Amino acid sequence: MRLVDRHKGDEAIEECSGELLMPDGSREPVKRPVLAEHVMEVSVNTVPTMRIVCTPNHLVDLVIGRLYTEGIIEGIAEIEEVYLCDQGTRASVLLTVHAADFSHQGVEVVPSCCTGNRVYNQYFANENRPDKVVPIPWKPEWIFVVARMFADDTPLHRTTMGTHSCYLVLAGEVVICCEDLGRHNAFDKVIGSALRQGIDLRNALVYSSGRLPVDMVMKAIRGGIPILATKAVPTDETIRLAREYDLTLVCQARPDSMTVYNDPMRKREGS
Repeated sequence: MRLVDRHKGDEAIEECSGELLMPDGSREPVKRPVLAEHVMEVSVNTVPTMRIVCTPNHLVDLVIGRLYTEGIIEGIAEIEEVYLCDQGTRASVLLTVHAADFSHQGVEVVPSCCTGNRVYNQYFANENRPDKVVPIPWKPEWIFVVARMFADDTPLHRTTMGTHSCYLVLAGEVVICCEDLGRHNAFDKVIGSALRQGIDLRNALVYSSGRLPVDMVMKAIRGGIPILATKAVPTDETIRLAREYDLTLVCQARPDSMTVYNDPMRKREGS
């Protein structure tokens, strides 16, 4: 994969002025660090494909991760080139598969906490049913470790109180952590980074700070990730999908407890 990254990186935090108002009516000027909101347009094989609202860091990883978790590519080997412009507002991807096709137009909102996200066509959509996940043995301590790390906070969230975070864990060791204003973006940044590092996602545990609706769980299933955990909550449909696809699903994961909604390995052991 050729990488042409002209983006020098932007600060993810901006200092903004405001006014602090007290219960007694007194006021005082303040400055607060807030999260920078960035917009990136992505073209795939010259086809305008999506707009992503994100924080302005790890943008290449975000693009690669989004293509992978949406099923547009099956692996990083299908990417011939990624180009990112100087301002980080325009990314262009060339794939070894798919031909350019402008016959599928229209704008569809991507289900996301980032409401400015859009996809511009359905040409690259993958409607194929994903394979079941292959479960792996796991230890609760792996999740307690990352839950304790999350409780200690991450740099951008500690400063702004405005980010979601996502961690990738291998055999109990946290190897990647990414933050973003959206939980989907943080997830995709972690996956993109893992793909670029040659990490086998079939051995990975991914921990998210955000709730897990269907679209988040499908990202994990498409990625072949066997264990998905969150400090937040699932939905009933999330749990149903996890059980259907043999995904180990752990929620409300905190330093002192967790709720296991699906554990295929225990079922196989007859526990």
